[in-house]
Amino acid sequence: MGKETILIVDDEKEIRDLVEIYLKSEEYNTIQACDGEEALKMLEQNEIDLIILDVMMPKLNGIETCLKIREIREMP
Repeated sequence: MGKETILIVDDEKEIRDLVEIYLKSEEYNTIQACDGEEALKMLEQNEIDLIILDVMMPKLNGIETCLKIREIREMP
């Protein structure tokens, strides 16, 4: 079993980078997305175990993104 991969979704790069620092220090793999649309693309292209999702984002907000994700996968 490999390391779990966590998708970090936030429109603020500084927040994504900070969360990534903490997760990598706990030896998780991380992928970043800057909005809901990019998150959906990342989910199609990568094996993701967990998503950390901001609620207030441009394009698709976090709630809309979560609903779209739940249509295709069961994802924590």
